[in-house]
Amino acid sequence: MTEQKNLKAYAAWITICIIWGTTYLAIKIGVEDFPPVLFAGIRWLVAGPILIAIMWMRGYKFPERGDLIHLGIVGILLLGFGNVLVVVAEQYISSGLTSLIITTTPFWMVLFEKFMYKKGRINKFVIGGLLLGLAGVVLIFSHDMDTVFKGSFFIGAAALLVAVIGWANGTLYSKYKKVSVDPLMGAAFQMFIAGVILTLLGLSIGEYSYIKATDAGLYSLLYLIVFGSLIGYTSYIYAVAHLPISLVSTYAYINPVIAVFLGWLVLSEPLNIQLVLGGIVILLGVWMVKKGAH
Repeated sequence: MTEQKNLKAYAAWITICIIWGTTYLAIKIGVEDFPPVLFAGIRWLVAGPILIAIMWMRGYKFPERGDLIHLGIVGILLLGFGNVLVVVAEQYISSGLTSLIITTTPFWMVLFEKFMYKKGRINKFVIGGLLLGLAGVVLIFSHDMDTVFKGSFFIGAAALLVAVIGWANGTLYSKYKKVSVDPLMGAAFQMFIAGVILTLLGLSIGEYSYIKATDAGLYSLLYLIVFGSLIGYTSYIYAVAHLPISLVSTYAYINPVIAVFLGWLVLSEPLNIQLVLGGIVILLGVWMVKKGAH
């Protein structure tokens, strides 16, 4: 049974490595038509009840009243801060640079896990793998580095800094604060709680008046609901519950490779030797972190 769970957990990790790399493009398209808070809120408000219904029909119990507080905290940290601020940031900076900054997530996870939870392993393989992964991503995006301190980039970067800190803490809280409900049912309630809060916030600040319902925006929202939320987020929660944080967090190094490829395919961005070399370096870093985590 344990071996089967591990296989499912690794499959979940591979899923988020691939799928979440595509969501940067979907978000970039979506924020052209939807204001950021409502865009994120509607996504989770729709996905949450769908997953709750699916899990309930499969015989999983609802969370107990005491669990709802902890699930709400995770939902607010991961989705209220971690996700919505990424959406906010992509109003100001490119999806590629967004994915670059998100690669700092493993550093925060490893540090918070070690010093706040007194857990996790930090050794030469983990440190070397994290640094190597970051170096690979920097190599890929080095041609964009001259834009870092120009225009409104700082606003986007500040939003992403808060996002990655919120995401790291939400991930660790989810891992170490145990609740008496299946992780996927818990994820469904996290989505729903965050979706309600974000939607109400978006409505209260008048974002509804800025919605432009085009086909591109609606398709991007639908894609994020199905793939980014129902498949991607549930895979993430499952992987966090069954694999070392240092390994799970390496998805942030693989996502930019997908994001760059889609930028080339959809937006005709250049595909050059930097991408190839950077991808090789990133995969080597993932292997080192995986080795050090066991």
